[in-house]
Amino acid sequence: MSTTESPSLFNNLETLSTRELLAGINSVDQTVPLAVAKALPQVEALVEATVAQLQKGGRLFYIGAGTSGRLGILDASECPPTFGVPQGLVVGIIAGGDTAIRKAVENAEDDAEQAWHDLSEHSVNQNDIVVGIAASGRTPYVIGGLQMARQQGIATGCIVCNAGSEVAAAAEFPVEVVTGPEFLTGSTRMKAGTAQKLVLNMLTTATMIRLGRVKGNKMVDMQLSNQKLVDRGERMIMDELGIGQEEAAALLQRYGSVRAALDAQK
Repeated sequence: MSTTESPSLFNNLETLSTRELLAGINSVDQTVPLAVAKALPQVEALVEATVAQLQKGGRLFYIGAGTSGRLGILDASECPPTFGVPQGLVVGIIAGGDTAIRKAVENAEDDAEQAWHDLSEHSVNQNDIVVGIAASGRTPYVIGGLQMARQQGIATGCIVCNAGSEVAAAAEFPVEVVTGPEFLTGSTRMKAGTAQKLVLNMLTTATMIRLGRVKGNKMVDMQLSNQKLVDRGERMIMDELGIGQEEAAALLQRYGSVRAALDAQK
């Protein structure tokens, strides 16, 4: 049995008070960053591989089912507004299609051939990298997609939460974050999902920094899509140039992005 499916270390949950439930969940959640820390060498290898592919003009694809698929879509959707990269540079694909983002699609994850069909719709090629996300490490949709990608000479990685899994065996750059039993037995949207989110944050943030999408510690390429982000952009310019808000606002309005405004003042 995989450790993510092992019985919870807590029992008789229905007899616990709300405070006891919350304290129990919190106590096991605290083990997740420690598990991620043990996998940092694997995460590093996956980041380096991803940077190399994107530098060649490739794209980063996520494939997953259920919670894992949704996490990939979430991470992909946040890259354009955060880093100013084009839509389609990071792509999240979920078993069952867009319907599965909001509603479970029966048996979608059990089709070992569908992921490759889904990837092929995006003309996936040898410049790209495909990362499978699967807490269990045994999702047929993900295994089949990674196996086909490797057969075509495409770089592959994965994020799983069990050791020695089929998904990891199918990936060239596996990341195995062993999170152990869930507070609610088998509910991998909890600790395992948190671990996957942490690794996804690391993967795209480190990759985008390596690709020059950050200056200092600031998101200078972010999309100015609402007033909060415009205000943030103005503060970045104020901090970098040592100027007041009105001047910063004028520069941002004139040049349209924090990076362009800063570059114009060199």
